[in-house]
Amino acid sequence: MRRNTKPYWIKRISTLCNRWYVKHFIRPQFDAAGKYLEIAHPRHLELFGRNIRIGDHAHLIAATDNKIRLTTWSGKQGQGEIVMGDYCLISPGVRISAARSVRVGNNCMLAANVYVSDSDWHHVYNRIRPFRCTRPVVLENNVWLGESVMVLKGVTIGENSVIGAGSVVTKDIPANVVAAGNPARVVKKINPHRRMLKRELMFRDAEHYYHNQDELDRYMLANNGWWNWLRSVFFPNKND
Repeated sequence: MRRNTKPYWIKRISTLCNRWYVKHFIRPQFDAAGKYLEIAHPRHLELFGRNIRIGDHAHLIAATDNKIRLTTWSGKQGQGEIVMGDYCLISPGVRISAARSVRVGNNCMLAANVYVSDSDWHHVYNRIRPFRCTRPVVLENNVWLGESVMVLKGVTIGENSVIGAGSVVTKDIPANVVAAGNPARVVKKINPHRRMLKRELMFRDAEHYYHNQDELDRYMLANNGWWNWLRSVFFPNKND
């Protein structure tokens, strides 16, 4: 479909059902989850393991053909953990795997198909089990990872920094820079004194934000009729 023919009330009912599903089936899988947890296509979010926590106003956008997977493992070094701050955006296909610790700060954005791992999972000479190949990963506040970025064990990415699409981050990246490449290197500096609009700004008045989103849906779908929508579902044409 090239346009949304769904009537407003179908969209509204779908949204309420989605939030009910998140509340009763997804939220209990987190060890802690903040308020206003929003998950698109929650059936395509997979969580495995303990110590997975997420903050307030998190938006996770799973997709039917591109799941989000958050995984922690236990071993001799203890139970792994994934901890995310407030106002984070997690896009389709993101995978985070932790044998020890992956920590994501506030206002972080992870684009589609990002992979973050704190372990090599096997040693070069001991390929039977993990052996001295795990170090924590930290994404500080307001980090933005572009599409298909890989962040490997032991890496800290500093506040406000941006990692270009397709980059492989093998070493620490300082705050307030743009880095890109394989391995990722600093290619540009960001002015830390310039005003920066962060995701938290959208949720300063959370009720107002969600009301506006609903009113936008009402406006955009106002002219969609029931019969035309049903026709587009069962007998789509080039105008759909």
